[in-house]
Amino acid sequence: MMIIMDDTQVTTVEQIRDVLAGSRAIAFKATARRERYAWVEEVLKRFCYFKLNRGGKGLVKSYLARLSGFSRAQLTRLVTICLLEGALRPSKARRNCFHVKYTAVDKELLAQTDNAHGRISGPATKAILQRQYAVFDDKRFARLQEISVAHIYRLRTSKAYQKLAQTFAKTRGVSIAIGVRRKPNPRGRPGYIRVDTVHQGDLNGKKGVYHINLVDEVTQWEIVLCVEAISEAYLEPALEAALALFPFLVVNFHSDNGSEFINGVVAKLLSKLLVEQTKSRSGRTNDNALVEGKNGAIIRKHMGYSHIERQYAPIIDQFYREHFDWYLNFHRPCAFATVTVDEKGRRHKKYETYQTPYERLKSLPKFEKHLRKGVTLEALDKIASAQSDNECAAEMQAAKDRLFKRLGEHRTLAGAALPRFSRSENPGAAGAMPFKFSATERQRLRPPSRATPCSQTIFPTATTT
Repeated sequence: MMIIMDDTQVTTVEQIRDVLAGSRAIAFKATARRERYAWVEEVLKRFCYFKLNRGGKGLVKSYLARLSGFSRAQLTRLVTICLLEGALRPSKARRNCFHVKYTAVDKELLAQTDNAHGRISGPATKAILQRQYAVFDDKRFARLQEISVAHIYRLRTSKAYQKLAQTFAKTRGVSIAIGVRRKPNPRGRPGYIRVDTVHQGDLNGKKGVYHINLVDEVTQWEIVLCVEAISEAYLEPALEAALALFPFLVVNFHSDNGSEFINGVVAKLLSKLLVEQTKSRSGRTNDNALVEGKNGAIIRKHMGYSHIERQYAPIIDQFYREHFDWYLNFHRPCAFATVTVDEKGRRHKKYETYQTPYERLKSLPKFEKHLRKGVTLEALDKIASAQSDNECAAEMQAAKDRLFKRLGEHRTLAGAALPRFSRSENPGAAGAMPFKFSATERQRLRPPSRATPCSQTIFPTATTT
């Protein structure tokens, strides 16, 4: 039960003495601080506190302490404030707090960037945010371009970010014996290619498609293709096309000991192109670690682990050539190690440099002498500056969504709309694929043609050397 007391009838010091004497057994509980301050001020003025003698002031203070709940020390402070300022007003709390630098808009931009690029590592994301502002002059990234890697991870835990963000998947690896068994030594020159294959799984005894992943050791320039199988008949034309897609001369071709690359057909092709072939050493798992790491960070991240039937290899390969390879090489930053050697001879690597493969290529001394005939710096610069990183990533993701939608549509038809394949007369002929579509089937499976920077062809189709 709450009782409201009206003490306006108490106007003399004697009445205060009576109230204090008769209320010893009663406990008073005050309300809000603002109301208590107003009541203390009113009592001080009603009794003309500052004109009372010492005894009267003591009684008034005891009265205020009994009814307000304030301590004697706090009442002394309030009386002093009332004397100096003429009124009592509750002061607002002055808490020390940090200024909020990154707003909800910044978190939304970070989420958009992560969604476009598949939420890559913090340092690589920081490099993209800096490029959006410095290279592509996107003023929205003015604050984010100064963000630290640690704070990127903090913002990713915020509710505002998680409402907008999407996240995905991770990795795999292989081993056999033609070629020289040694680790290549590029000495800072591009053209030393690491290659591996990624299998898209089996289902009911049927093999899925195979992805061919080729990565340059120095620049991390990456070309990804897709074939129906990893036999020589499929790999020879695919590898010849892949090597021609690098903007620089290919000098070395390094793989693990798998029979898909260590065979006479591939060796003959590389010999014709004047490319040296090497293979990983026994027990040295790091010899081909670069491309195996890319298998997980690139191919598995975007294509997943689910089984994809081999007849869809042509449209996946078309997506790679028209969208995916351009995004990887011009708009996705990679980590490059800075190696230091301590006094004991131990090598230490720090990954502080993040650049796109094209930026890394341009940073090499006299890099233009390594470019293939017909490839110019102006043509490469035109591609790199035609779109921002986020724009190219968004276009690539849209093309990937169309690809997966097309794959899903064909699967639901239970084989009714699957294309029929016919064996070419000469599967091993240079430039000829072992299986081919009819004109009607090619038209139905082809993704919509888009004249965008990511789908241009700037490299000539000449041989590698």
